[in-house]
Amino acid sequence: MRTVFFVASQAHKNITVFDTTLRDGEQTPGISFTREQKLGIAQQISDIGVHIIEAGFPASSGAEKEIVKAIRELPLSANVCGLARSITADVDTCLDCDVDMVHVFIPTSDIQREHTIRKSREEVLEITRSIVGYVRDHLGQCMFSAMDATRTDWDYLIEVYHAAVEGGATVINVPDTVGVITPTAMRELVTRIAGEIHCPIDVHCHNDFGLAVANTIAAVEGGASQVQVTVNGIGERAGNADLAQTVMTLESIYGIGTGIATTSLVETSRLVSRYAGIQIPPTQPIVGENAFAHESGIHSHGVITRSDTFEPGIMTPEMVGHRRRLKLGKHAGRHAVRQMLAEVHLEPEDAQLDEIVHRVKIIASKGKRVTDADLYEIAESVMKIRADAKVIELQDIAIMTGNHLIPTASIRATVSGVEHSFSSIGNGPVDAAVRAILGIIPAPIHLKEFHIDAISGGTDALGHVTIAVEDARGRVFEASGSSDDIVLASVEAMVNAINLVCRVSDTRE
Repeated sequence: MRTVFFVASQAHKNITVFDTTLRDGEQTPGISFTREQKLGIAQQISDIGVHIIEAGFPASSGAEKEIVKAIRELPLSANVCGLARSITADVDTCLDCDVDMVHVFIPTSDIQREHTIRKSREEVLEITRSIVGYVRDHLGQCMFSAMDATRTDWDYLIEVYHAAVEGGATVINVPDTVGVITPTAMRELVTRIAGEIHCPIDVHCHNDFGLAVANTIAAVEGGASQVQVTVNGIGERAGNADLAQTVMTLESIYGIGTGIATTSLVETSRLVSRYAGIQIPPTQPIVGENAFAHESGIHSHGVITRSDTFEPGIMTPEMVGHRRRLKLGKHAGRHAVRQMLAEVHLEPEDAQLDEIVHRVKIIASKGKRVTDADLYEIAESVMKIRADAKVIELQDIAIMTGNHLIPTASIRATVSGVEHSFSSIGNGPVDAAVRAILGIIPAPIHLKEFHIDAISGGTDALGHVTIAVEDARGRVFEASGSSDDIVLASVEAMVNAINLVCRVSDTRE
């Protein structure tokens, strides 16, 4: 029987998802998407079922206008929205892009109204009616935002929204512009607006206190029918409400439909992470590498027996395009280690298993990451069995690099007993070497993680490289290598990872 965690009155409501990754998301300090990246993101988020895409702020530059136009020309299922200040020139620029919706905004809190636009309350009301009316004279959809709504006097805020609806707004947005409202207050505010304003309500929450998703959900409880989100929660300052977290909370906990293809959430997260150059924290809910990973012996034993003992149950890794993983560390238990070894047909006796677990914990307690390859080597040593023949054996590697040279790596290796050679360029000697190795392997492998630790001090420090790779079936494998030459350590780690992938594939197929 499913446990009910949500407000019953919301169970059959559908929510519109408005994605602003390409507008507010790109305002993240340090992020600047290229034209091709913005087109790729737009196509991806449309393909997963986002209803409205805020493509950008066309009036901000000629280049931005052209990109919004290009997004509008893509074969998208989503509607395309352009942002405009409450001035006709901005609206005209959006209209020139042939957008489906124009999103106009004006500051309404006293602090912003007095210090940014220097308008009286009465002037803001008149501007609101006028600009919304101007949009509606030219277009069927207009969303109006009372900027800094949550710090605006509520009685006055209601007046502003009345003016927007009088002007013809088709959606009104309640922005928590500086992320200061609480979920209880947000629900109360939206409930009041919904009771007095007869227009669909949208909500845009910032994450300054880590409450963006909670405030978004509270707004839905209060009557909002549209939510603004960004992929990975990127955006101004601490970001916005996260797409995956918001969607899965609505879908799994509240039972509210969003129309999003949730099995593509991890894929979408990784795409934007790669384009933005911002790594997804392992502990990120829903899409992080540890979202469905278990190290503790008690937890691992539980999920092996029944996954919902230590997972929500109403959300599985498969639902979001993820996979469950058992991790090794100083809290690892016998059941998890036995399960991981069984996957590669290693079946130690009880005494041997105890010794394997003991050695894993000793290594982990010293602060070293224990990889899958480490586990198999430990098991083979304890069980006194001969290691399997390696699929790839490195023979030679040569690196050319310099301040006026493009880093190039050439390798010679045997793959299943057959000699191969391959050369590749890269952004640096390590990147070139890794690319060269990937060029000779028999199956596609994607490098997911690369981590370097200095084991000793000085310029001749011994370096330890740990990597994680993903095979074509989405399985992730970890391996490591050590050397006083960081390039050779990286090569060793990659070769170890490839051999691990091949070994596990052979035993699991």
